[in-house]
Amino acid sequence: MEDKSSVIFGNAMPKKLVKKANKTKAKNLKKYGDDTNKEYCLGYKEIPTLKSMGVQNIVLDEKHASFKGKPLIVGNIRMGFGHYRISIAMASCAKALGYDPYWLDLASFDATGSKWIREQNELYSMGSKLSQKSKLFNKLLWEPLNSEGFKKITYNIGDQKNTELLVPLFHNIPKDTPYIATHVWPSQAAIHAGMTHVVNAIPDNWPMGLHLSEGAIHTVQTPFAYVGYKTFDGFDKKPLKGMKDKDLKLVGCYVDHELVVNCEKVNEERIKRLDEGRPIRILMTVGGAGAGYSLYKGMIEHLLPYVKENKVMIMINFGDHQGVYNKLKAELKGFETVNLFNEYDKVEKMAKDLEKKDLTGIYAICNEDIFQAVYSTNLLMNVSDLLITKPSELVYYPIPKLFMRHIGGHEVYGGIYGREMGDAVKECPDEKSMNKMLDYLVQDRDLIKMMCKRIVTLKQAGFYNGAYECVKLAVEGRK
Repeated sequence: MEDKSSVIFGNAMPKKLVKKANKTKAKNLKKYGDDTNKEYCLGYKEIPTLKSMGVQNIVLDEKHASFKGKPLIVGNIRMGFGHYRISIAMASCAKALGYDPYWLDLASFDATGSKWIREQNELYSMGSKLSQKSKLFNKLLWEPLNSEGFKKITYNIGDQKNTELLVPLFHNIPKDTPYIATHVWPSQAAIHAGMTHVVNAIPDNWPMGLHLSEGAIHTVQTPFAYVGYKTFDGFDKKPLKGMKDKDLKLVGCYVDHELVVNCEKVNEERIKRLDEGRPIRILMTVGGAGAGYSLYKGMIEHLLPYVKENKVMIMINFGDHQGVYNKLKAELKGFETVNLFNEYDKVEKMAKDLEKKDLTGIYAICNEDIFQAVYSTNLLMNVSDLLITKPSELVYYPIPKLFMRHIGGHEVYGGIYGREMGDAVKECPDEKSMNKMLDYLVQDRDLIKMMCKRIVTLKQAGFYNGAYECVKLAVEGRK
């Protein structure tokens, strides 16, 4: 296994940090168990929610099963919902281009590296929630860590060493299988394991050393991110060698085939609804970490009069965070909803009904199954008029958007990108600014119509084709 920690893209790393990373890896082997020589037999089974895409989930089995058809692996982890959402987009576009998508969640196994990932995910989720409750914690630790801390090229040292723990899971995977990673750890792991057709799909607009996986093709969604990785500007106090053309590609936004293919018609329908004075359909998403409760409460309370006047209809996807719903129900007077808990078939029906007619009131969607929790938003996006979300992975999706306050400094530049492209309005940092912007959007429908028109322009210019391009790059491999 080639060492990826000592030299990163031609830049020598401090020896004491490399030594520290080796010690940390050794501690993790002791903590989680050493499975270096263990044989993991991999099989696969269908993911029912993603049946239309033919996605097969890679799981442990008694004996190894070979992949069928024209396989393309989407390597991912659950860290919030974002990386799963991007993974679904990759699988969707792989299927549309004639490939057979396989889903590899490296956190889902009873393996040494998987245990390490799950602990990191728990820490990140805890930090996200705490950052919303403590302004001091957010200011002194969370914001700096998620922007400047993760940006340093030296941050890559420890991750590169720890992702070596994941290599045993790849022993039975053919090395030339096209592979797209939607988080850097699955990319680093695949490179350590000798995979030859690896695409590292970078999710954020803020360039960071965290996302580096030397040996993979790095894809970015925006010119701002491209310049950042090309130069490594700000990655260290001293100037660094940046990335070469063969390692870095600007591909556009990672969006599902189903949300791109009929984009013009969907926005034509949105504009028609707005012109006819029908209820504005607002879709809210509670992210995978379940943070931002106070903002959701403030927004919903502010929108209740509009709902009663039939000017607005609200759909809230709580993901798998029913606790957030229960708290709103207990604390928010007048929060009467139609509950769709663990009833995915009814969410599917609601999406089809909204193609033909309007619904009124507030709909609370929640599901324990993570695939259904994530994909409910996809189902409802094409029949919604406005998406309210934090400026993370959903920044890049073709629907008019209003951004809540970011969670982690790395999300800031996603919000800036959305507002500059014109398919979103600016990030609103607090309840007062959110409600003020909501009033603008509800009372002056031309604002949402402008975003709809921009989405069509961006679609026709290829801005939403990033997932298709990632598939093509993975199949072709590095040249």
